[in-house]
Amino acid sequence: MLEAYGDAAAIGVDIPIGLPDAGHRACDLAARIFVGARRSSVFLTPTRSVLRQPFTSGLGVTAQAYALRERILEVDAVAASAPRLFEVHPEVSFAAMARAPLRAYKKTWTGMWHRLSLLKDAGIELPADPGPAGRAGSDDLIDAAAAAWTATRYARGEARCLPEGASGEEPVIWY
Repeated sequence: MLEAYGDAAAIGVDIPIGLPDAGHRACDLAARIFVGARRSSVFLTPTRSVLRQPFTSGLGVTAQAYALRERILEVDAVAASAPRLFEVHPEVSFAAMARAPLRAYKKTWTGMWHRLSLLKDAGIELPADPGPAGRAGSDDLIDAAAAAWTATRYARGEARCLPEGASGEEPVIWY
């Protein structure tokens, strides 16, 4: 991705950056509060040691989070040397656009249209035929647009992060 978008000033990814050695990341906990009723969309980032183990019950990690383990480990390793690569969470971005947590789940008709409306109000209109990107699920495409909204704000120096007032040494989620 970094090579494909070599001229991009900022690249937001919906993948955890900065794995905990123990406990939970403060940014995940802050994001869960920020998105309110949609808090289940923010999974708690597993520790590096958990991601390196074979999946079994009792690891304390969701199957969804574990299924992303290779990507999580890859992005975390690359991000250390790529400052324009940073973490976003689409539900956090949408809550920021709306200035309130969203009520409807993204895979519902109401949820999809609310998110499309927020993107349109932010100046992002998705085409009816997005080309090869159209092979992705509609919710994934809408989430990618929210990540692009955050990346634009990040490049302009307008983005904010969770947790608020983070020191720069701890993992953060940008919006």
